[in-house]
Amino acid sequence: MSWHPQYRSSKFRHVYGKAASRDKCYDCVPITRSVHDNYFCAVNPIFIAVVTECAGGGAFLVIPIKQTGKLDPHYPKVCGHKGNVLDIKWNPFNDFVIASCSEDATVKIWDIPNQLLKRNITTPKKELLGHARRVGLIEWHPTADNILFSSGYDYKIMIWNLDVKDTVLSKPVKILDIHKDVVLSMSFNTDGSLLATACRDRKIRVIDPRAGTILQEASYNSHRANKVLFLGNMKKLFSTGMSWWNNRQIALWDQNDLSVPLLEEDLDGSSGLLFPVFDSDTHMLYVVGKGDGNIRYYEISPEKPYLNYLMEYRSPLPQKGIGIMPKRGLDVAACEVFRFYKLIPTKSLIEPISMIVPRRSESYQEDIYPLTAAAQPALTAQQWLNGINKGPLLVSLKPGCGAVNSLPQFLDSEPFTKATDMSPQEGEGERMSLEDEQKPREIKDGRKRLKTKETSPDNGFDIFECPPPKTENELLHMYFRQQEEIRQLRALVNQRDVQIKQLKLELRNVRMDTVTE
Repeated sequence: MSWHPQYRSSKFRHVYGKAASRDKCYDCVPITRSVHDNYFCAVNPIFIAVVTECAGGGAFLVIPIKQTGKLDPHYPKVCGHKGNVLDIKWNPFNDFVIASCSEDATVKIWDIPNQLLKRNITTPKKELLGHARRVGLIEWHPTADNILFSSGYDYKIMIWNLDVKDTVLSKPVKILDIHKDVVLSMSFNTDGSLLATACRDRKIRVIDPRAGTILQEASYNSHRANKVLFLGNMKKLFSTGMSWWNNRQIALWDQNDLSVPLLEEDLDGSSGLLFPVFDSDTHMLYVVGKGDGNIRYYEISPEKPYLNYLMEYRSPLPQKGIGIMPKRGLDVAACEVFRFYKLIPTKSLIEPISMIVPRRSESYQEDIYPLTAAAQPALTAQQWLNGINKGPLLVSLKPGCGAVNSLPQFLDSEPFTKATDMSPQEGEGERMSLEDEQKPREIKDGRKRLKTKETSPDNGFDIFECPPPKTENELLHMYFRQQEEIRQLRALVNQRDVQIKQLKLELRNVRMDTVTE
């Protein structure tokens, strides 16, 4: 029998984590001291939101993504909850809408203005009243517009349709009353037709959310799951939890058979939670440890051994929570394939960590950036409720390929809740559904892109594209950068002048030739 070395060829074998420099971090951020097991941070290409400490209720901060450095201690908050905020999530199809849930048993939907906040936001766009006890988890549907799931300590999961004009909703469209204890984690499959949950009763369930029925249930006693995750379209689930010996443990499951895990592995003896994050584009799985500074990452394959360890990012600073930038917000010029925002409460710091594929070429690396989920919904809320399933629309991250950010949306005319997408968007982009991935074609849904240019009324420039300098060094850096841009423009003008003179000479030579003939 021949011997085969255990070597795998992979373009992600050498991915490494790179922490941002201090001036690119968010400093002096009062991160929450809540002991609830959650991310406490939500990120999109325009804003970063983080749960904070607040006297007399719950609050969170919304900071423009490019406004790094020290945060003003009097920076305005979003503070309409009467209890501690337990979870926040950005709408995947509108970068100016965020949902929050709290110990006051409510879920609130907020409109965030596209200008720098000047005062606290206390009035939500919508308020969802249905849970009898505190609400610990919220999740937006991945493909249907304005569908929100919430899970509370009343053991119920509620499905809300936000496509209504009412500002206060007390009746969800569906209540899933099938759990016997608190739901610790929720995860959708790619098209949102299935929901996986991890419960405090140590069981993992796969649920049809519209029918309200349990399709699969795991009763595997040696793995106490805390978090569960669908692994894209691979028909597998991944869970993190604890073993009988209180070791941190990971497990891989077949979503159609939860009787025994496909793989089970103990990691270490720490007591902190493990947050799993899956990148369905690259098939990379990240396991983030709460209470330590480590991020382990793996590559998932459809055949055995399924889970292939790549590397581990280590840091001496422990993280309390984590934020995840959507793929459309990554720096493709630097070959960045993922980005975390690490909450470090001991330093009051939010530190971006970029996962980078080392490449020498500075051109767009198409092999590490397959088509990814766009910021436009594939279905309306009513279509999904009527039983229609559709995979997410896909878009290329290649610069110049089309619109990547969410569509501009015109919101209610309130003093501080007008929101319009500021990103220039032209054309339809390259959007595809997962069903049509084998035959790429441009999808035209009749929506016109609007090119908007929003400026701050006080200072005359876009706070998100160019935050004002805070120190003398930043001012000098901005000055020299502008000088370099002016120099490049002058060189371009001189080059054009030379081309014009050459064309004039060629034209005169042509005229002389015609005269001599």
